[in-house]
Amino acid sequence: MFHKSVLPKLGSKKVADVTFSDCERLHRHLTKDRPIRANRVIEVLRRNFNLALRWGWVDRNPAVGIERNPETKRERYLDTDEISRLLDALDNHKQRTSCDAIKFILFTGCRRGEALNARWDQFDQDLQIWTKPAATTKQRRIHRVPVSSAVSGILKERLSSSNSDYIFESKNGNPITDVKKTWASLLVTAKIENARIHDLRHTFASIAVSQGQSLPIIGAMLGHTQTQTTARYAHLYDDPLIKAAEAVSSSMRLTPPP
Repeated sequence: MFHKSVLPKLGSKKVADVTFSDCERLHRHLTKDRPIRANRVIEVLRRNFNLALRWGWVDRNPAVGIERNPETKRERYLDTDEISRLLDALDNHKQRTSCDAIKFILFTGCRRGEALNARWDQFDQDLQIWTKPAATTKQRRIHRVPVSSAVSGILKERLSSSNSDYIFESKNGNPITDVKKTWASLLVTAKIENARIHDLRHTFASIAVSQGQSLPIIGAMLGHTQTQTTARYAHLYDDPLIKAAEAVSSSMRLTPPP
């Protein structure tokens, strides 16, 4: 965001010369096409100037006080039919590395960046425990989490032909940087609408909830450090509870009188 959005507009200025109006103008410019991204860019810029304050480069933060664009929490989960179609599309797609990365995200609930930058030395010998270094996680804490046999299977297959330190390597041995094109084609093939890569993380959590896993367990799998972050999935308990209530009441109606 800094290189793509901030520097093209403010890169010619000295740090101390950047004004509130400059930051607000940047926010308005980005808001025209990507209002949520505009908010995120300002957050990055505010963090930059907080560091500049600490280092004594400036005496005020010009990115403070900019009115954010309204945001609505997005809650998109793939249903079982969509997941089935997605898996079929993944198995038949020619881009194996990016498809394996997408499967990895779906089966672990991890963030895109964590998957694409995953290294072999982050896994134990049996490829069953993933220890994410603090520098790679959003919370900047080490996150140790077991993975399923399906994930271990993906890893073992890739390890047999790997020549890189990275699990999802590009042709030059570095990690692949994105899977947008593959994802877009998968959505067309699988006939899935309005879905992002990050929705796979929500899907992982929603399935865990529907299977009766506790919120602390789900939080541990996703690497949440605050319970309120995981609590956003609490309402998903309603569906299995409704089904259970229906099953009980149906059983009562079908029970013959004594």
